[in-house]
Amino acid sequence: MTTDTHRGLTRRQALGGAAGAMLLLAGGDAAAVPAAARDMTIYRDPGCGCCLGWAAHARRAGFRTRVIDAPDMAQVKRRLGVPAALHSCHTALVAGLVVEGHVPLDRVERLLRGRPATVRGVAVPGMPVGSPGMESPDGRRQAFQVFTFDAGGRASVMR
Repeated sequence: MTTDTHRGLTRRQALGGAAGAMLLLAGGDAAAVPAAARDMTIYRDPGCGCCLGWAAHARRAGFRTRVIDAPDMAQVKRRLGVPAALHSCHTALVAGLVVEGHVPLDRVERLLRGRPATVRGVAVPGMPVGSPGMESPDGRRQAFQVFTFDAGGRASVMR
């Protein structure tokens, strides 16, 4: 018995493929971040509490975190190539991506799923009230932007 391997797609296969493509484009489970890319090292000043708050957000988002107290955070930021204009209180490293400050974890995941080769890191400069780890008891939120940066220190607003 022979089989024809050049048949067209069935309607079910075509619809399934289209649904999978839509999930990939929308950033759904089909494009999930691999388990190995979920190990995160967070460097923080030993006296900073909001860094631990951001680490808790990372754990809730499914990252395995290791927090390292680093008294010389300026040296950590220099070593990892964080542009001075984007500095915040803590710096993380996950799958080769630098995460500076109170970046929402959905943005980190989005970059890990489809990271452009030129992106070295992502950052939220300063410590905006209401950002992850900087929640306010009264629910107040300060507007903030998320930036990406390259190895040369050039930054742009993340879309």
